[in-house]
Amino acid sequence: MEQYDLAVIGSGPGGYIAAIRGAQLGYKTAIIEKYNTLGGTCTNVGCIPTKALLDSTHHYHDLLHKFETHGITAGNVQLNFEQMYKRKKDVVQKNTQGLDYLMKKNKITRLTGTGSFVDNATLQVTGSNGAKTVVKAGKYIIATGSKPATIAGVTIDKKRIITSTEALSLTGQPKNIIIIGGGVIGVEMASIFNRIGTAVTILEYAPHLISTMDHELGDTLKKILAKEGITIQLEQAVYKAENLGNSARVWFRDKAGKEQTLDADYVLVAVGRKPYTANLGLENTGVKLNAKGAVVTNSDLQTDVPDIYAIGDVVGGNMLAHKAEEEALYVVEKMKGQKPHIHYNRIPGVVYTWPEVAGVGATEEELKQQGIPYNVGKFPFSANARARAGMDTEGFAKVLSDPQYGEVLGVHIIGARAADMIAQGVGGMEFEITVNELSRISYAHPTYSEVLKEAFITSAGRPSLNI
Repeated sequence: MEQYDLAVIGSGPGGYIAAIRGAQLGYKTAIIEKYNTLGGTCTNVGCIPTKALLDSTHHYHDLLHKFETHGITAGNVQLNFEQMYKRKKDVVQKNTQGLDYLMKKNKITRLTGTGSFVDNATLQVTGSNGAKTVVKAGKYIIATGSKPATIAGVTIDKKRIITSTEALSLTGQPKNIIIIGGGVIGVEMASIFNRIGTAVTILEYAPHLISTMDHELGDTLKKILAKEGITIQLEQAVYKAENLGNSARVWFRDKAGKEQTLDADYVLVAVGRKPYTANLGLENTGVKLNAKGAVVTNSDLQTDVPDIYAIGDVVGGNMLAHKAEEEALYVVEKMKGQKPHIHYNRIPGVVYTWPEVAGVGATEEELKQQGIPYNVGKFPFSANARARAGMDTEGFAKVLSDPQYGEVLGVHIIGARAADMIAQGVGGMEFEITVNELSRISYAHPTYSEVLKEAFITSAGRPSLNI
């Protein structure tokens, strides 16, 4: 039997951050991971490989469509699909090697195998060879993440009916692909394949793309993606999918009930993710699950068993790597008697299409629904000098603020570098800096961030200096 102060089950962003912070604070720490590589979904088959392919395909797309305008002429341009995917694999490997280094640096014991609770205080780790290790820890953190979800009538076979995981490991470029779901994963995967010449169709049930974000962002993104050649059909209810051998078919109905079918090389299911708790042995503990399969916790992310905590996707909410990281720090520091905090409405959401999409705080739809008064400040990238120089003029920044005090209620951006720019909106909300104050600091010129400055200016009720 091995004894630890803290045992973390799962090595995704929540798990490895929890383990590292625990070790930094003096806990004898173990991390349990069933796969041979650390990093979980995000590092291995999610955030990191997706961004690698998004960057590669962005370069290829710009070479085909923008370079001549810059005065750069290239002949005999060819896409090496295998090399593109190899580079993605290399990026992932460097990140997982970095995590290995961090475990060793912080003297964290790594146990490879499936962790399953024997009781409230004991964990059994079973390796792939069947070897078993019994672990006892003063405190446990469940950080087992999530797995792709599906809908009734659609069975994921990982051959022709696939998820983003399989899409990131294809051996050849598909001629066409149908994506069920127009959320973050759906539009990012659509961008990757469309840029390299694959015909892409998105079927989305909701009336907006990325429907959990401010609707103006999704509506603008739809226009941009459609202009790039992606077929987008909103308010479509997919009810069946079938592997036809060398292709796949989907059946769906529009809101009027009209039925249609579509065939493609692959059907990619991107309808969200669900908490992963399989084989955890929670039935042997007092830990409870809710109706959606998420681990039930209190506001301190503590389960009904006082020494067992849960963080990240497995507790539901926004399934974001950085949300899991925040929860990891919160739990471990709280254990140590510190006084951390999390403001969930100040955790940004980002979509890595091009242009990028990012938002934090309340959307216009939420403010209207709650009857909260607000000012809108908005500025287009097309009026920004840096955006013109870089041929990145699509999109806008929108700031929602309290009319009386100037408190930032929400920031929503679609445009170049939105993923980086949103941090300023997060900082403004976190430290309660008003739109008036945010608009009066100096911004380097010319930069994309000046788009956000102008949105702060107009949200504060002052006229823009640039339009």
